[in-house]
Amino acid sequence: MVDRTTIDLLQGTLSVLILKSLSWGPAHGYGIARWIEQITDDELLVEEGSLYPALHRLQANGLVTSEWEISDTNRRVKTYTITEAGRQRLRAEMSRWTRFSTAVSRALQARRPRTA
Repeated sequence: MVDRTTIDLLQGTLSVLILKSLSWGPAHGYGIARWIEQITDDELLVEEGSLYPALHRLQANGLVTSEWEISDTNRRVKTYTITEAGRQRLRAEMSRWTRFSTAVSRALQARRPRTA
């Protein structure tokens, strides 16, 4: 049995990942979770108990819309679509995350200063 260590998502991280996944086109919840898992080489696993509350918050904030559709397997699924406000938020969050991750990388790669 393989021991799988996963990275806990920081608050707000899941929302920006959902918006990014929807920037490629509409998707249902399972498709969003699977995209995040695939794109991160299964380092980030998204549980339903986290995914759907995040989707509902994004929808309440006008960042995504949803509609019921019939899937290829003839099942009723809710499909989510990013709104223009969601695209604007995604751009802002991507910029913020780039600055944040650069700063954290600098700190983690820092060497102890030499003392005289």
